[in-house]
Amino acid sequence: MEKEQKQKLGNHIREKIESLKKDVVSYKELTRPIPPDNAIGRLTRMEAISSKSINEAALHSAQHTLSSLEHALRVINDPDFGLCRECEEEIPFGRLMIMPETGLCVECAEKWEDR
Repeated sequence: MEKEQKQKLGNHIREKIESLKKDVVSYKELTRPIPPDNAIGRLTRMEAISSKSINEAALHSAQHTLSSLEHALRVINDPDFGLCRECEEEIPFGRLMIMPETGLCVECAEKWEDR
């Protein structure tokens, strides 16, 4: 990967990290416990509990992606960054821009999904 591409990718990762940090804060707010003395109706309370579960899953996913992006940013200058960890071929730059945290090329990722 060329130096300019790494710089562009690094900036892109930083932007995604900042966006995800804001999402994590929002999800944490939405996953606060629902007090039992809250004067909402029974169905509304059940909907709130269901929404809380959905937001907890979104929070977990955002935290995982955030961790992966932070790792990608730390290792972006390593000589093997951008190489598929399975076949060791270069991961296309376009794929890295979409999923900077990926360690697999499309072909190897599809093989992993089929397992």
